[in-house]
Amino acid sequence: MKQFMDENFMLQTEMAVKLYHDFAADMPIFDYHCHLNPQEMYEDQPFKNITQLFLGGDHYKWRYMRSCGIDEEYITGNQPDKEKFRAFCTALQYGIGNPLYHWTHLELKRYFNIDTIIREDTADQIWQNANAKIQNSSMRPSSFINESNVAVICTTDDPIDSLIWHKKIREKGHMKASVLPAFRPDKILQLEKPDFPVYITHLGESAGISISCFEELIQAIYSRMEYFHQMGCRVSDHGLEDIPFAQGEAEEIDTIFQKALSGEPLSPYQQMQYKTAILTALGRKYHELGWVMQLHYGAIRNNNTRMFEKLGADTGYDSVGDAVVAKPLSRLLDSLEQEGMLPKTILYTLNPKDNYVLGTMLGNFQSSETAGKIQFGSGWWFNDQRDGMETQMKTLANLGALCKFVGMLTDSRSFLSYTRHEYFRRILCNLLGTWVENGEFPADMDTLGKIVQDICFNNAKNYFGINC
Repeated sequence: MKQFMDENFMLQTEMAVKLYHDFAADMPIFDYHCHLNPQEMYEDQPFKNITQLFLGGDHYKWRYMRSCGIDEEYITGNQPDKEKFRAFCTALQYGIGNPLYHWTHLELKRYFNIDTIIREDTADQIWQNANAKIQNSSMRPSSFINESNVAVICTTDDPIDSLIWHKKIREKGHMKASVLPAFRPDKILQLEKPDFPVYITHLGESAGISISCFEELIQAIYSRMEYFHQMGCRVSDHGLEDIPFAQGEAEEIDTIFQKALSGEPLSPYQQMQYKTAILTALGRKYHELGWVMQLHYGAIRNNNTRMFEKLGADTGYDSVGDAVVAKPLSRLLDSLEQEGMLPKTILYTLNPKDNYVLGTMLGNFQSSETAGKIQFGSGWWFNDQRDGMETQMKTLANLGALCKFVGMLTDSRSFLSYTRHEYFRRILCNLLGTWVENGEFPADMDTLGKIVQDICFNNAKNYFGINC
């Protein structure tokens, strides 16, 4: 029986061990999509205790605690931090099979040098030891990032954001990583939301343009994109429930937009026409600027109305959707390709039923201008666990070029999440090592080592074109 989480954790063959320790473990991290708060990174305040680090904003842990019957007062409520930590440990003691069990022990091991197994009867000991280190070393956001060998961080930023905190981070110089913005224009697409007209007003103010028609909207968007580009942005991101595609004439789109500004009701088809027009206009500009377009789709958000009204969005009440995506995605990408304006694109599905849809879609639009121009994104959200990651990589290997994969991202609000890159790298090396041990690929260490290091870091560095 293997020891729990020893140095060869999750590495089941000699080849996997060699690939991980010789090639993967020490590679820098290129975190091209996350939800870390730039203001928190700039202010760089020390954390008060382990609960703030473990449970602050981490909805993966919140969902698990709720599933174990923990009262909300011990999750997002007003119970003391120590009691919240005890409740978490009590629940996690029985977390067999859940990746949280591995992630949390990795967090303790890597950042606190604590090997104690999380249990109800060890909670107080872990609380005391972890907090002693926090207080003695003044653990701050920068310390976790610098210690994790992170080279690039791309945050997630609204088009109207001033990006002032990115400027201040750069001036302060306390981060070894380059902290860059990423363009997240979701609110521009959400014309069905009641606050859409107010948001468009704010967008116009940020761009110095009074927006009264669709043409002026595009001018404002492009103005903000140019500003983001000057600030080092080289990537966009879209969170979509499904992939829209319904084309319309320019006058028709303008009428739809003006109706939305007036608060008039729109049909689902009209909404789709508007969203298609926005996505294609954005795609053209992404191509012009050399940006990467990321499309995350397949989440049904805020399912629990009562808890949404109590806690708001991003609190652990989202789940997997099952929209039909193949045809609209094909038409969206092809409409840009016909114009010669299809940007580098990363496709993510929250529903693994679509893995082969995306895996085969890639090959339709690849180009010699960039290796792996169209990417199948890493296992996302509910899929960033061993089975989900392995399935995504096997799908990509079967249908495309795994060797050109841009690898892992954190997609997290937690400064401890960089251990998940280690988790991914161990899974990657175990998968490749197993194929070699089974005689399915030669034990050519030059080739294997290059594949591992490219997926861990080099491919992303080349793909995004960000110097680091």
